[in-house]
Amino acid sequence: MKIEILYFDGCPNHAPTVERAREVIRELGLDTVLHEVAIHDQSDAERLRFIGSPSVRVDGADIEPSADGHGQFGVGCRMYGSSGVPPRELMLDAFRQ
Repeated sequence: MKIEILYFDGCPNHAPTVERAREVIRELGLDTVLHEVAIHDQSDAERLRFIGSPSVRVDGADIEPSADGHGQFGVGCRMYGSSGVPPRELMLDAFRQ
């Protein structure tokens, strides 16, 4: 399993998302490495289909199922409901599969 967190430098939700992801990985007892992928510009965003920071992917798929149909890519913040950090439950569900 490959878990990635895509982000842009200066994103205030990057570090809390990494911390939460590491906690969930430990809790589930997964033997995987967390990869952090920096998005530097619009070209990176389009090439990597980046819909906002932070984005968490498991084996290339976004942990938020509704994100697959998203067609606008760019360097900007991402919201998960009212928070910029993905919910723990969303990570748990995605990391278990």
